[in-house]
Amino acid sequence: MLGSAATAFVLASTLAACGGGGEASATPILNWYINPDSGGQAEIAARCTEEADGAYTIEVSQLPRNSPGQREQLVRRLAAEDASIDIMSLDVPFPPEFAQANFLAPVPEDLGDRVSEGVLEGALESAFWEDELVAIPFWANTQLLWYRKSVAQEAGLDMTQPVTWDQLITAAQDTGTTISAQGIRSESLTVWLNALIESAGGHIIEENSDDPEQIVLGLATPAGERAAEVMRAVADSGVTGPAFSTANEDANATQFESQDAGFMVNWPFVYARAVAAVEAGTLDPSVPQDYGWALYPAVDEGTPSAPPLGGINLGVSAFSPNPDLAYEATECITNDENQAYYMITNGNPASSAAVYDDPAVQEAYPMADTIRESLEAAAARPLTAYYSEVTGAIQREYHPPSSVGPQTGERAQALISAILAGDELL
Repeated sequence: MLGSAATAFVLASTLAACGGGGEASATPILNWYINPDSGGQAEIAARCTEEADGAYTIEVSQLPRNSPGQREQLVRRLAAEDASIDIMSLDVPFPPEFAQANFLAPVPEDLGDRVSEGVLEGALESAFWEDELVAIPFWANTQLLWYRKSVAQEAGLDMTQPVTWDQLITAAQDTGTTISAQGIRSESLTVWLNALIESAGGHIIEENSDDPEQIVLGLATPAGERAAEVMRAVADSGVTGPAFSTANEDANATQFESQDAGFMVNWPFVYARAVAAVEAGTLDPSVPQDYGWALYPAVDEGTPSAPPLGGINLGVSAFSPNPDLAYEATECITNDENQAYYMITNGNPASSAAVYDDPAVQEAYPMADTIRESLEAAAARPLTAYYSEVTGAIQREYHPPSSVGPQTGERAQALISAILAGDELL
């Protein structure tokens, strides 16, 4: 539910939008299109409206729940030069596509310098395209390796040191417990594959280009082949659970709460979810008390992992009638106070390194330092204007994970190349 400030804000902005007359109707309205959350972005909009002191009012409109649906709605409207969109919450893979299509207003240089200061490396990287800042980092996300402390102890794993996927498979088999990863045919699968390839020292896109036919792919490289080998090993391990090929992040979080849980890769929301379940009386307190966390598993011993990167960047529409005000609003939205509030209340980690030192954040997230460390080492998914085509082909060729083999990378590369050349459709 929204707080009283957000409720008052929605009522006030609704009256203004209906032409309430007088001074209120003269206040510029900034329309912020948000991804679904627990009311946090609406509350931040209310805060920044109040702080603007009449310079602007921020209204929020909710986009579809899943990332592809959000992209599709925004692309269609921006292609039509829809002037009703001012600010957009963009999933981190999408700013390059929007920038390449000239959908984003240029970031003012002075503001860009201010909003980049103190931003974690992975989050900042995702806001750039062709060496220019094209979006404003808002919140970042990364996957951790979650483990049951009792299981790791029984398996003899020293979790203060990096562990590999092979070690986790052996540990789960030896202890009769499970490994949870996202095997579903969705963006989650691309997230997993990208982390494996990056951890093996490669990239899904080895050489980028404005010309789609000049893009050099890295799925059939030694790193790509090693990533496929690990994915298949996990799928064939016998310890993933019966619904592995349809398991998303929520399903994995549920599995990790069960008695046979051992290890899981997932976003930090799983901890807040477990604590909330304890408070609601639906989960025994001993379950989250047994949770441990560490950096993402390595592909090869001695080679640091490259954890997944997620999150939201703020884009300002090139067709907004008030781009300067919109960028002014993004600076308020992404200040440290609002990022800390959003992390604590909505479970979405901050892009600002300083937020992790906030005592309230440390209390809510005992793993805050590990999240920050993971974000510093995280690797973005391919930064390309053709991301939708790349991820769509990957999801088609790498699913189910049990079907992945030595030739999967070559097949995926051939499909992506054919799609980018206009010779085939997804």
